[in-house]
Amino acid sequence: MKAVFNTDRGKVRVHNEDSVRVFYGQNQLLGVVADGMGGHVAGEVASRLAVESAEKKWSELSGPLTKHEAVKWLNQLVRSMNVRVYDYAESHLECRGMGTTVAAAFCSADFIVVSTVGDSRVYIWREGNSASQITEDHTLVNELVKSGQITKEDAEVHPGKHVLMRALGTEPAIALDTVTLDWSKGSCLMICSDGLTNRLSNEWIGKKLGEKGSLQEKADQMIRDANDAGGEDNISLIIISHDSDGDES
Repeated sequence: MKAVFNTDRGKVRVHNEDSVRVFYGQNQLLGVVADGMGGHVAGEVASRLAVESAEKKWSELSGPLTKHEAVKWLNQLVRSMNVRVYDYAESHLECRGMGTTVAAAFCSADFIVVSTVGDSRVYIWREGNSASQITEDHTLVNELVKSGQITKEDAEVHPGKHVLMRALGTEPAIALDTVTLDWSKGSCLMICSDGLTNRLSNEWIGKKLGEKGSLQEKADQMIRDANDAGGEDNISLIIISHDSDGDES
């Protein structure tokens, strides 16, 4: 496996409130994207605390995990992230109300375990296929689409598009969405913040992941594409290739 990442402030925002990290272990890795929210620099604090929680918990791992162990471990991680951000906000007045999305993927050679809170996403791309979103947005518009009140096309221009129904750190406990799937040679995983997906379609993302070139070139190009399309938000992504060299997917 190989992973690369990139993050960019975008063309409008003053600060980059996204935090992105990849942690490597024994034939396994963890990728985390957190998109912070809150007044002043509180969003930046929230996303940083989430990633720091991941770093601490990853450092405590003693060896490779089975799929069952990885599900339990990742769920515990996301809960610990939530508590860390919530407790910090409660004890720091300037950070009251802050929160962050998170999209985390635990990857081994045979399986992937994904957990998300908010509207940061995870996509899987398999050779010969388009990219598929394997996570669900915890947003107002997605709830409206699911209930049949609006169409997916309406959701793209809905004024409540950015309203989150779930975020880390805003409540003392959090509901979890955890997905497991198998993957194999020729597959790529992408974890990203909504600064990317609000500007680039799923079709465009699949096209870019399937092009020749190194993972870093693909990541950098998608950042440029999102900025060229407006760049109103911070833009972050991680691309993880199942193949050991990862450079020609």
